[in-house]
Amino acid sequence: MSNQVASPHHPTDEEKVNEPMLLLDGVSRVYQSGGQPLTVLRGIDLEVAAGARCAIVGPSGSGKTTLLGLCAGLDRPTEGSVHLAGHDLADLHEDALAELRNRQVGFVFQSFQLLPSLTALENVMVPLELQGKSGARQEAESRLADVGLGQRLHHYPSQLSGGEQQRVALARAFVHRPKILFADEPTGNLDAETSAPIEQMLMELNENFGTALVLVTHELELAERIGRVVTMRGGSIESDTRL
Repeated sequence: MSNQVASPHHPTDEEKVNEPMLLLDGVSRVYQSGGQPLTVLRGIDLEVAAGARCAIVGPSGSGKTTLLGLCAGLDRPTEGSVHLAGHDLADLHEDALAELRNRQVGFVFQSFQLLPSLTALENVMVPLELQGKSGARQEAESRLADVGLGQRLHHYPSQLSGGEQQRVALARAFVHRPKILFADEPTGNLDAETSAPIEQMLMELNENFGTALVLVTHELELAERIGRVVTMRGGSIESDTRL
C-alpha cells in the first residue's frame, strides 16, 4: 500500500480560462442588531462569467447592496465563499484585497464618490497612480474623451453637473481596464433625461473593454437592457432570468 501523498492540484490554463469571474457559493450574511441576529442574505449562489453582465433588482431591504459589497470584497460573508477574478476572498488579507480591487475591479456608485479637491482629470488618474503605472494622464484623458468630457479636464466636481460628475466616475471606473465592474444604482441620483446617456456610455464602455458587469438598480428597463436579471426578495434570490 503506497504512502505517497497526492500532489496538490494546480489549475490548467484551460481551467483558468473557464473559471467564472465571480462565483458565490452558499453565501449568507448575518449582522447583530440590538443583541439579536439579523439575517440579511441567506444561501446565495451566483455565477458571472468573464465579460458577462448581470443586473440585480428587488425591493428596498432585499439585500442588493449588501450582496454587491460581498461580491467586491468590501464585506465578508458569515457563511459560504466568494471567488473573484480567480481568488478565494477568504484567503486574502485586507492589503491583498485592496490590491485585487485596485487592479481588477471598477466601481460606480450612486453618489459619484469623487474627490472634491481634485479636478476631473486628477480624479480619473487616481486608480492608475495607485498602481504606479506610467501614462496615467494620457489614459485618463482618453477615458474622459470617451464620456464626452474632453473639454472639462480641469474642472472640479463642484463645477460639474450631476450627470457630468457621474461621467467622470464612469471614466475613473474604466481607466485601469478592470475585469469586472460593480455599479450600485449608477443613475439613482439623476433624472431620466440625464440618466439615458449615462446608461448608454456604461453599456458601450463595458462592451469595448470586455468587462464583466454586476449592476444593482431599481430601474427595470435598465435591468432588462443588461440581459440577465437576478431578482432578490428577503435576502434570497427569487429568480434568475436571462432575456
